[in-house]
Amino acid sequence: MQLKPEHIADYNQKQLEGHQRKLSYWTQEVAKAEPIIQKLIEFQIAIPSWALGTGGTRFGRFPGGGEPRSLEEKIADVGLLHALNRASGAISLHIPWDIPTDPEAIKQLAAQHGLRFDAVNSNTFQDQPEAEQSYKFGSLQHTDPAVRQQAIDHNIEVIRHGVALGSDALTVWLSDGSCFPGQLNFRKAFDRTLSSLEEIYAALPADWKLFVEYKAFEPNFYSMTVGDWGSSFLYANKLGPKAYTLVDLGHHLPNANIEQIVAILLHQGKLGGFHFNDSKYGDDDLTAGSVKPYQLFLIFTELVDGLDAKGMNHAKDLGWMIDASHNVKDPLEDLLQSVEAIQLAYAQALLVDREALEEAREANDAVRAQEILQDAFRTDVRPLVAEARRRAGASLNPLALYRQLDVRQQLIGERGAKTVATGL
Repeated sequence: MQLKPEHIADYNQKQLEGHQRKLSYWTQEVAKAEPIIQKLIEFQIAIPSWALGTGGTRFGRFPGGGEPRSLEEKIADVGLLHALNRASGAISLHIPWDIPTDPEAIKQLAAQHGLRFDAVNSNTFQDQPEAEQSYKFGSLQHTDPAVRQQAIDHNIEVIRHGVALGSDALTVWLSDGSCFPGQLNFRKAFDRTLSSLEEIYAALPADWKLFVEYKAFEPNFYSMTVGDWGSSFLYANKLGPKAYTLVDLGHHLPNANIEQIVAILLHQGKLGGFHFNDSKYGDDDLTAGSVKPYQLFLIFTELVDGLDAKGMNHAKDLGWMIDASHNVKDPLEDLLQSVEAIQLAYAQALLVDREALEEAREANDAVRAQEILQDAFRTDVRPLVAEARRRAGASLNPLALYRQLDVRQQLIGERGAKTVATGL
């Protein structure tokens, strides 16, 4: 489905008076409003190709119809999201779920939708039909050199696909670990994993990055070989300057202080990027900001502070991506909600009075510090986010327009009610 510019223009015109009324406080009273709007316009969040269909659990999957049947249709769906919000200008592919058969044609199609290719993702947590070796007992950590080599070769193949598409980063998430005490020699598993990653790292183009993603548990529940930010940080340090830690918000134990983790990694120059989602218990892959919006704000507060301290570009110097599973929602609606939640947290973090906060910290005034943070968090920045969208040519309210146009039913009409997208 192609979203026509007049759809957005007509919708915005009808909403403009109410929007301007809400925005007037900002434009008249708040000096920071204009810089925040400009930063929001620049800030883009990548959409993962595997999140465009209905997700599932190990108990089942319930597709909602109209799901993309090919990589071309996935690009079209991300293009639709980007047309609605002008904040989803990149797509991240998971190989082998979405192997481009004609990379040049795929690049041109993405460009037509105003999209670039974000980090490419390897997959050594599933056995593929044509694979000679099994990853049942791990991939890069495996005791069998042949299994490790298959996993290494796959990652290098993913790099080649990424180069052809204009990507500049590889994300490696390993399900490697153990289910029971005694099953694994932790030291040997670490060394084998490091040696395997070194071969992958050596295959990186000069301008590429390697993101080492960690996860506390699942699918292994006794140990994970890259189980926390410390182990990822250790691998990244040993690999070299092109290797970084990638933080997935759902990959921590409950109540982990992710904002502190982010602050330290950024301070040490080893934070590579983010996979945004939300959770109640573990890796729930819920809509960003749906359960713990204050945590998301606190994370962005540390990000803004750390990026500014290093003179880094907010929009370009880290990787920003959603990684969620939409079990009961329309996937496109869920992604629109996640993008907006991320934008809101970012805008609120930009509002924090940094000078006053540092004064409170230096004076050990915990009450004052809390008030400064919560004052920013409790501020309604939705008019700023909407104005940024309007200026960028997007809808003032992407989700409302999506529903008004009955996009899902149109997609079902085009693709059918029983289509199932590739991925989890």
